[in-house]
Order: sequence, then C-alpha cells, then structure tokens
Amino acid sequence: MDWAALQQAVADCQACGLCRSRKNTVFGVGDTQARWLVVGEAPGENEDLQGEPFVGQAGQLLDNMLKAVGLSRSGSGAQGVYIANVLKCRPPANRNPQPEEMLQCAPYLQRQVELLQPKIILALGRFAAQSLLQATVPGVASTPLGKLRGQVHQYQGVPVIVSYHPAYLLRTPQDKAKTWADLCLALQVARRP
Repeated sequence: MDWAALQQAVADCQACGLCRSRKNTVFGVGDTQARWLVVGEAPGENEDLQGEPFVGQAGQLLDNMLKAVGLSRSGSGAQGVYIANVLKCRPPANRNPQPEEMLQCAPYLQRQVELLQPKIILALGRFAAQSLLQATVPGVASTPLGKLRGQVHQYQGVPVIVSYHPAYLLRTPQDKAKTWADLCLALQVARRP
C-alpha cells in the first residue's frame, strides 16, 4: 500500500471497538520524506476532533521540543518530522491503549515505517515503546520507561530512542532535562552515516 491507500485503510478500519466512538481517525502528519519519525501512544480528545496527532498542550510542548533541535512538523527533508501514534483512534475517556487494540493497529504503524524509511524513531511514552520494542526487548511490557531510555533500540532495522510523552512532562516538568538528553541522543544517532 502507498500512503494514500494506507490512509484510506485506516479511515475505513473497523478491526476493534474504537471505531464506534471515534470522530476521526488520526493517521499522522508531517513530511513523508522526513528522516525522523515521532511515535506517540494514542489520540486524545483534541486529536480525535481534528484528525491530527499532538494538537493540544502536549502537542505544543512537542513542537517546542522539536524546534529546540531544529526540527518541525511543517519542515521538510532534514528539518522535517513525521508524527504518528500507535493507535489511530481515540480510546474512550483517554484511557490507556489495550493490548488487542495495539495489536490491531500495529500493521498500520509498521507500514508507515516501511514507507517513510526514517533514520530515527523517537518513541514517546510507555505504549509507544512497548509497541515498537516488543519483538526486540524481552519483557518490555513490564519494563519501566526510565529503564528503556538512554540507549539505542531497534525497530525493523531503524534506531529507536525512547523518551517521556509530552503529556507526562506537563505533569512532571522536572523530567524535561531527561527528555532533552534523549533528544540529543536521537540527534547523534540520526546524524550517523
């Protein structure tokens, strides 16, 4: 599937119960030629209404984080990023994604990675890390996010850096310095030949 066919498949998806309560699917946004892929967990209420990932306060923080390292969701090429979520539909009341929902959406994210061919994936939050690293990190579902940070993981041969979700950082601003370190590590890895 190309980008258009994949986006249509997501829009038509009824593989799990989330399709019944969604307003919009949240496919992804950004430069489809970007070297960076940012993966969040699931759409929230604002994302569900607008059909775009990271549009609320957490999205503003993410945009500021990316801007600090010279990246932008509206940029292109080396300055651009593509932003997607593990789940393409909002869980009711913004509850955590359930394993079967993540499993149903996994092929969509996998195809996005195949089409994008990023140099680096930044996984934001526990569920993004679990989804991307389940095949390569034993016991990832029970591993605290802090233990996954600071190292280079792999997803289909693409380096993955794990960091805190911006919504978490809004509640726990003292961890912003750790996220800055994660962004710096991701920059180093993305610049490798």
